[in-house]
Amino acid sequence: MILNFITWNVDPVAISLGPISIRWYGILWAVGIWLTYLTQVKIYKNEHLPEAWTDKLFIYVVVGTIIGARLGHCLFYEWHLLPEPVKFLGMTFKYGNPYLTHPWELLYIWQGGLASHGGAIGILIAGIFINKQFKKGYIWIYDRLVIGICLCGACIRLGNLMNSEIYGNPTTLPWGFLFVRNGDTLPCHPTQIYEMLYCLITFAITWWMYWKKKAYRYNGLIFGVFLIGIFGTRFVLEFIKLNQEDFESFMVLNMGQWLSVPFILWGIYLIVKAVVEMKHNKQTA
Repeated sequence: MILNFITWNVDPVAISLGPISIRWYGILWAVGIWLTYLTQVKIYKNEHLPEAWTDKLFIYVVVGTIIGARLGHCLFYEWHLLPEPVKFLGMTFKYGNPYLTHPWELLYIWQGGLASHGGAIGILIAGIFINKQFKKGYIWIYDRLVIGICLCGACIRLGNLMNSEIYGNPTTLPWGFLFVRNGDTLPCHPTQIYEMLYCLITFAITWWMYWKKKAYRYNGLIFGVFLIGIFGTRFVLEFIKLNQEDFESFMVLNMGQWLSVPFILWGIYLIVKAVVEMKHNKQTA
């Protein structure tokens, strides 16, 4: 008898050294950051930019990503049902965020919790700060940076798979995953793999745009395609993913979708703006 699903029971711990455990998730985060760095080195060399710029950008982006991802998870997803509803200004609140009253617990990174949208916001803020030194324009920075970030995103989603977390609804498709470590009895959509694939596809498209089409000459075009490729597909996939938190069950769109909407709209705006610029350049050439 051939099974119509894949049994997944991988140990999330890659290496154990006494009391110290190194998880696949952490390793893949590091690999993703390293790949992003390598793409920036190649791109900046191609444009004959100062070598020191890559190192500065790397530091800002890593710090911005980690802080943003942690804050994003705590502030976007850690809303829990209150023991008793709270009334304020005529409104009744059933959910509360513990970090609003215990902000020091934001530093408890060992408890886990990183959100991709928060990481994206952290990267955007890092770009604004580093632009004060580069003086090229923050969109100029993102046009080059996001190419490598696609690879980092793919690595992180593979890390989610190794952790048996953030997956989809039950499915009868033959590539459904039965996540044994979570005690599941039904195979589910391996949305970590779906997201890893759209990250790799977006990487291939933006890489091709940069090297073959010289799309970096049009400010915001590569960045806009990245935003649509990553957050547009994320929005769609959320329809088949399990909600991360209980409070999302009462929402028309879940938190991941609401957070994706501004990025999608921004991407559309940047692409339209770049296309208008291209047409104008052709008419005046």
